[in-house]
Amino acid sequence: MKIENTKAQMRKGVLEYCILSVLKDDDAYVAEILDTLKDAKLLVVEGTIYPLLTRLKNAGLLNYRWEESTSGPPRKYYGLTETGKLFLNELTTTWNELQNAVNIVTRQKNTK
Repeated sequence: MKIENTKAQMRKGVLEYCILSVLKDDDAYVAEILDTLKDAKLLVVEGTIYPLLTRLKNAGLLNYRWEESTSGPPRKYYGLTETGKLFLNELTTTWNELQNAVNIVTRQKNTK
């Protein structure tokens, strides 16, 4: 088993949650979302994020709007819908519970 595959699967598992969290307070376009993820050391490429954004939009969690740009073509800004905000709140609760459970399990294993 290759460690890189497992690490990639772990990152993929939380990517939706991270994208929704990036959009929690403000709308953003893809380059801003990617920059935020990159700053957090979650390296994601455009080929991964576009299908994910489309899936989240089709699920009713995101909407988008076009905005003119001073430095090129119009930009598509993504934002959370009301359903997306509720979904994010549920994911946050689940994430906190999961994080606590993993911390308990890994502490127990490391202290024995």
